[in-house]
Amino acid sequence: MKRFPLAVLTTAFALTPLLSHAQAFPEKSITFVVPFAAGTATDQIARALGNSITAETKQPVIIDNKAGASGFIASQNVAKAPADGYTVLITTNTTHAANEHLFKKLPYDPVKDFAPIAALGKGGQIMVVNPSFPAKTVAEFVALAKKEPGKYSFGSGSSSSRMAGELLQQMADIKLLHVPYKSNTLAVTDLLGGQIHMMITDTATGLPQVKGGKLRALGMSSASRSPLAPDVPTISEAGVKGYEMGYWFAAYAPAKTPPAVVKRLNELLVKAAKSESAKTAFYEPTGTEVFTTSPEELAKFQAGESQKWGRIVKAAGIEAE
Repeated sequence: MKRFPLAVLTTAFALTPLLSHAQAFPEKSITFVVPFAAGTATDQIARALGNSITAETKQPVIIDNKAGASGFIASQNVAKAPADGYTVLITTNTTHAANEHLFKKLPYDPVKDFAPIAALGKGGQIMVVNPSFPAKTVAEFVALAKKEPGKYSFGSGSSSSRMAGELLQQMADIKLLHVPYKSNTLAVTDLLGGQIHMMITDTATGLPQVKGGKLRALGMSSASRSPLAPDVPTISEAGVKGYEMGYWFAAYAPAKTPPAVVKRLNELLVKAAKSESAKTAFYEPTGTEVFTTSPEELAKFQAGESQKWGRIVKAAGIEAE
């Protein structure tokens, strides 16, 4: 009979409850904490994935919108939650790649306080103005902004939206007034009311307003045109050559969440992202690309994105707040 060292046997027995727990996971409802308001793209993807996971596991997924403070509130909430897999942050590059370069001090650590689970999707943004605004193209907007520096404003309710506007200023050599909001939906409301002049927002938030005739689309921030709006040129082809700015979604658990539970969450979320229901409810209507990873791949991807966003912030001359 083969003998095993006592330490090996002890470790095996210690891991047995964890593996058993992970296999049974989830045994109760899971809470998806979203850093942005209801109706935003992040909220929409969280709900689409949550519905798919509920159908798969028969356990409810609760969506908890904790908007404001550039994602600080939601990120802190998840970082301090029990590390059992039942509290998950559904977020974007705002909280986990951009904020560390936009703020001198964060109330959370985007690396040390979280266990990466999976990337969930990526996409481009749409540059929109009120239909009453005189510019009908990106080139016309740039010409107006050059003529009267600082007169025209752009709103943003996320770091992706803000950085898209900052990069536009940098590459087009124009000066705009930045107006921050708690969410892109709130910025769109003011754009509809004429309080601000322009914004570059996620397609999930901006495109419905364009199709409804309430906003005018000037360009897409992606490298290629969106299949949802093939008549809208990219910002690059419409007047600012080489311009490109996108966003991504990902899921994180609190640090020290057992690896087996993280693995199970990864399986559930990746399957949900590739499900027909999520495709119909979110990915296709918003033009978002399904982009999934392992936990290890997400950690590597996040590190690269953080470096990229740091370069953009520095090039734009943005002082950390």
